Amino acid sequence: MRRKLSVQYLTRIAVLSALSSILFMIEVPVVSFYKLDFSNLPVLLGGFSMGVGPGVLILLVKSLLGLLHSGTGGVGELADFLMGAAMLLPAAVIYQHGKSRKSAVIGMAAGTAVMIVVAALTNYALLFPMLTSSYPSFDFLLTVTAPFNLLKGVALSIVTYLIYKPLSPLLHVRK
Repeated sequence: MRRKLSVQYLTRIAVLSALSSILFMIEVPVVSFYKLDFSNLPVLLGGFSMGVGPGVLILLVKSLLGLLHSGTGGVGELADFLMGAAMLLPAAVIYQHGKSRKSAVIGMAAGTAVMIVVAALTNYALLFPMLTSSYPSFDFLLTVTAPFNLLKGVALSIVTYLIYKPLSPLLHVRK
């Protein structure tokens, strides 16, 4: 992260964090207890425009604000943070090295793949024991958890791809 954070820079992080927190509360049920939300869209936008550190900060603020209305005692927010970071880190790092549409697509594809693996592990270790007092079958992780997270990653990637360039002038801090 930058040594000197300007007001513009902090304002962009705050606005993206607030937007992410609002989107975190808007969920579309898909299958079982899985719900699709676009709260990581501002996280990816921040990661692409300002770098990995601000992206993680936006994700952290969203997760901490999510604790205010948590129904899972923070476990769901922790899981969401881990899965969001799993997508953000490869996507933002790869994009920051190339800053092209191609690097954005490669980064989001890599981020989606990492998120699928982290989501399976997180669901297995954190979410299922909390919700069902048991561990899920390997078949459930392969047939429900992984496809859901593939859908989520692809949906986030498509929307990010479509809106990043038009929003880019608003997202970049002017020097």
